[in-house]
Amino acid sequence: MNIHSIYNVIFKIWRVRRHRLFLKNIKPSMQERILDVGGYPATWTKFKPCAQSIMCLNIHSVDWNPNQSPQHNISVTVGDARHMKHIDNQAYDVVFSNSVIEHVGDWTDQQAFAHEVRRVGGRLWIQTPARGCPIEPHYIAPFIHWFPKDLQRKLIPWCSLYGLIQRPTSDDITKVVDSIRLLTKSEVKTLFPDCEILVERIFFIIPKSYIAVRK
Repeated sequence: MNIHSIYNVIFKIWRVRRHRLFLKNIKPSMQERILDVGGYPATWTKFKPCAQSIMCLNIHSVDWNPNQSPQHNISVTVGDARHMKHIDNQAYDVVFSNSVIEHVGDWTDQQAFAHEVRRVGGRLWIQTPARGCPIEPHYIAPFIHWFPKDLQRKLIPWCSLYGLIQRPTSDDITKVVDSIRLLTKSEVKTLFPDCEILVERIFFIIPKSYIAVRK
């Protein structure tokens, strides 16, 4: 067993709920184009087609054969969401992104990401884990993300499912810790001033993630 199989089990029910919420709020149609920033075809092929076409943009190449699911009309491309100068303003009817903005770098990088997705998309659905949630979703550990990064590196091997199951090297841990910057609700509001901020909650109280929605 690895950490990714645990992620799939834990978050499966949330993915279904979130897809329903996406359809309810964004209402994509079969005449529209979706840009999925940082996503993968499997995000969409698990559900019925909901758009004319879907482009998945990642900073690395993705192995995908469109003939695997022709009814979804999914393509993949390589690009940096912080610098999408090759994409025209409002080129896509919908820009979708799930748990990506916390990985793009520091606050300046996150601002660049937010600016670009707002520029190239009409409607927006940008989801990110809540820093206010006591469980850090990448390590599956309580409170660890509220500590300084140096302390996080020391705690992860012994106090997280990621560390106990995956047994990462110190270099692996450093790369992961340095690549994640979780956002507060106020920061999400600042990045997406023209969006409504939805809050997914655990037990109706604990914030799990924030979703910036521009309808």
